Amino acid sequence: MRLSQLIPPLFRLLARIPLPILHAWGGLLGWLVYLCSAAQRRRTRANMALALGRSPKGHELRKNAQETGRMMFELPFVWLRPLDEVLAKVVRVEGWEKVEALRAAGRPMVALTPHLGCFEIISLYIGARMPMTVLYRPPKLTEAEAFLRAGRQRGQIQLAPADLSGVRRLIKAMRQGEATGLLPDQAPGKGEGVWVPFFGRPAYTMTLAARLSEVQGAGVLLFWGERIAGKGWCIHVEELQETLDGSIDARAATLNREVERIILKCPSQYLWSYNRYKVPAGVTSPVSSES
Repeated sequence: MRLSQLIPPLFRLLARIPLPILHAWGGLLGWLVYLCSAAQRRRTRANMALALGRSPKGHELRKNAQETGRMMFELPFVWLRPLDEVLAKVVRVEGWEKVEALRAAGRPMVALTPHLGCFEIISLYIGARMPMTVLYRPPKLTEAEAFLRAGRQRGQIQLAPADLSGVRRLIKAMRQGEATGLLPDQAPGKGEGVWVPFFGRPAYTMTLAARLSEVQGAGVLLFWGERIAGKGWCIHVEELQETLDGSIDARAATLNREVERIILKCPSQYLWSYNRYKVPAGVTSPVSSES
């Protein structure tokens, strides 16, 4: 048996454990993984330094490693526990009236959820209240796909693959007045992004979010699920502070700045170990093109 085949039974086992214990274990193991992984330490330090404008302090690095571990350990609970039990752990929601305002105006919503806090809880919360189509990228571990899809596609949520057919499904849903959701800071593949700054460094950034903002008078809202360790999550809903207009490149750059803004509200819970600045296969780095 391959090690990856142990993931589904392990997730099912972890899903039976109360959330406070999962958060406690995740915090401990997240820190241990950070200490044992030189690559994760380098990436986390470098990415945090770009965002903070200074070298991160030791307690900041430790806190982020703990939150990263908690993010991983809460996934079985979020995906595999009954939906009403999961949503009961949403202890507070701030800004939901912005969603209701879009619905009252008959405008479709583009919900942007970066890798901040518990981003998996956002679509489940929205999908329990309205139809929503979410962009979906299959995991590298095929053994995890079945229960991942089952965990995400609940309530009124439909998943759309991260390809041309999925984009068409997103646009169709929006033209029907429905909500759509995606991760705006997920590195796209070749031909799906542009090079624009993210915390002062060029990052290959998806154009899809910027394009969806032009569909059917859509309203773009930022969501993030602040983790309250041992208790649950507080969902935050925010409007864009900058006007979203101009070319696709300009819109993508604006969205990056908006994502930066909310990340800095809770930097300890951002996934700094994510390789946000990677160069996708077949894409020319702006650095190499200038040299």
